[in-house]
Amino acid sequence: MATLKDRFKEGRDARKHCPRSTQAIVGNVSRNPIPLIKASSEGRVKSLVALRYGRMLVSPFTFYRGNALLQAHDLAGTPTMGLVSPICGDCHLMNFGGFATPERNLVFSVNDFDETHPGPWEWDLKRLVASFLVAARDLRHGDSVGEAVCLEVMRSYQQTMLECAEQSALETWYGAITYEDLRKQASKTALEHVERAIAKAERRTHAELLPRITERDAQGRLIIRDDLPEIFHLHGSTTLLDADDDWLHDSDWRKHLEKALREYRATLQPDRRHLLARFKVQDLAFKVVGVGSVGTRCLVALLNDDQGSPLFLQFKEARRSVIANYVKARYRVKHQGQRVVEGQRVMQSASDLFLGWTTGPLGRHFYVRQLRDMKISAELEMFDADTFAAYGRVCGRALARAHAKASGCAPQISGYIGKSDALAEAMYEFALTYAEQNERDYERFQLACRQGRLLARSEADFAADHQP
Repeated sequence: MATLKDRFKEGRDARKHCPRSTQAIVGNVSRNPIPLIKASSEGRVKSLVALRYGRMLVSPFTFYRGNALLQAHDLAGTPTMGLVSPICGDCHLMNFGGFATPERNLVFSVNDFDETHPGPWEWDLKRLVASFLVAARDLRHGDSVGEAVCLEVMRSYQQTMLECAEQSALETWYGAITYEDLRKQASKTALEHVERAIAKAERRTHAELLPRITERDAQGRLIIRDDLPEIFHLHGSTTLLDADDDWLHDSDWRKHLEKALREYRATLQPDRRHLLARFKVQDLAFKVVGVGSVGTRCLVALLNDDQGSPLFLQFKEARRSVIANYVKARYRVKHQGQRVVEGQRVMQSASDLFLGWTTGPLGRHFYVRQLRDMKISAELEMFDADTFAAYGRVCGRALARAHAKASGCAPQISGYIGKSDALAEAMYEFALTYAEQNERDYERFQLACRQGRLLARSEADFAADHQP
């Protein structure tokens, strides 16, 4: 077995074929982004693609968030140290946040794994650092703040990876970033945001959500309230689904859901299956989520226990990872929902109590988790420069822990990074060049929408178009 010293050396030796300065290379950007954007919309609910484009059209930042496939294509042409292990696959700064562990502790980590897949850890880091620079420009923080935050992300990742490299396997596996840790470490300006996040998470429960998104129907039954374009029922006048999703129009949707639930239950641990058996399904609706996920099939099920207490489960479609075509790795997965769940479990310190997967009637793959339960995201527009930098540090720290846990190769990664700012400076140079490329791509996207080559609809226009 290789010693710790040998593993650090293995990482340093990787600099010979992949110097850290080469991480500044932006990759395959001599391409037209429009065909790739169109390709990323294939297989989605057609009536929702215009809404997806509308959300991407808001700013260069929402455009960046909304199209992970484009950057995956570009990153395929960049050098890496050669280590392939589970990565997030869509690691921008809004795919981090707080959530509750099964023990009800509030922790911070990567929280979106739709695109998880074995790949180079550098790809996650590049997408994250570039997202901070794109967001800094969007928030008008100025170039100096953007540069400082990018370097903060990198130095935090570097320091945390070194800490993980010197830990035992169990210490790395059990390690977590709790909000109590963040509270103790926060500066005076950041502390207010941490305290507000904790208070918000404590309010985001199933019981609190119930009156906000449900109502009684004519028969007095509790159902999910339609609220276009965010949420609507699968049958009736508000549905936006295509003909190839005709099973979702069936008023007798319970027979379809029951089969999916049986398969889902089999993916849970026995004690969690036992708990789930205490709940009965009351209603099912379609939910439009995020920016990049708009148009994928996402269902929300309302369940109640014998006392009427609610449980909201989200069934989210799992498609082939956007990085799958660009990674030379042997990874055969039979079920895309299983891919998402296994990637999440191996990268997070703890995962959702009800995390599992299932298959829909047309063979579509889904993964399942709780909706909303103590989940919180950063409110970037509320951050001053110091808080934005603090958020960058915690994201860098969380990503390093996720990579160390998933790969088991923290010494090699740390050895490659080293103790200097060589990699940090290269990653900032990458982010600077890629942010400019993103703006050029955004301009071409805007032009395609103006010329009618792509149809984009705003939230308000979309809702007006589809009101019953």
